Amino acid sequence: MGLQNNEFLGAGETASILYHDIFDYPLNVKEIIRWRVGKKGLSLFKKTKEVINIDGRYCLKGKENVLYKRALRERASDRKIEIAKKSASILVKFLTIKGVFITGALAMNNAEEESDIDLMIITKRNCLWATRLLTYLVLRIMNYGVRKPGDINQKDKLCLNIWLDESALSWDRKDRNIYSAHEIAQVVPIVDKENIYQRFLQKNGWILDYWPNSVRIEEVRDKNKKNVKINTFERTCFWIQYKYMAKKITREKIGLHRAIFHPTNWGEVVLKKLSS
Repeated sequence: MGLQNNEFLGAGETASILYHDIFDYPLNVKEIIRWRVGKKGLSLFKKTKEVINIDGRYCLKGKENVLYKRALRERASDRKIEIAKKSASILVKFLTIKGVFITGALAMNNAEEESDIDLMIITKRNCLWATRLLTYLVLRIMNYGVRKPGDINQKDKLCLNIWLDESALSWDRKDRNIYSAHEIAQVVPIVDKENIYQRFLQKNGWILDYWPNSVRIEEVRDKNKKNVKINTFERTCFWIQYKYMAKKITREKIGLHRAIFHPTNWGEVVLKKLSS
């Protein structure tokens, strides 16, 4: 393996390598450029560490093992992405589903062998909970493994942990940070109706303050801005599901227009690691 010089690395590029090291994810030059840290994020990096380049992949000195780890995770991710795409071939037929995005580590081809498959679903206005109920029913009938809270065996199970309807695409201001910005920028659309992917990015343009090169955000129009009231059936579906999960709720965000099932505050975890 050949070592190469690091002369092109500025503060934003070095910070990117430090950030992705948290996830054992060495970067090549193209990825460093895409994930260069912006001005708003640079102040979060309290310490610097020595970076080395091994055959075009950049990692921290002493962490060379991540190169092998990334190769293994890419292989595991390829299989999981195929499962995600097969499930999406079913979900795309739902009239109320506008978007299905791969999220989390899998969106970066960095999923571990035993990990699940994180998906975000975007629905039509005021259709989230009826759609969620039908989605789980159909996926189980079609013999897809769907992760439940507390599952010990998560391998290759679908984890539908983010649900938004198209009226609630913007991330809550209190949850906007370098981690959530990266999570949004890295999503991979596998179902994209009516420009929902670009509409999602457009509503979350703040991510470019942290990762200015991560995505290209285009101006698109929302052609369906009618303020339709939530019907009784949708409210009933919401309350049935809410009652079922109420005792298990910790820090999950659950409402009529969005459901985000993230029991661990990874944004807080990442911010602590950046300053350590």
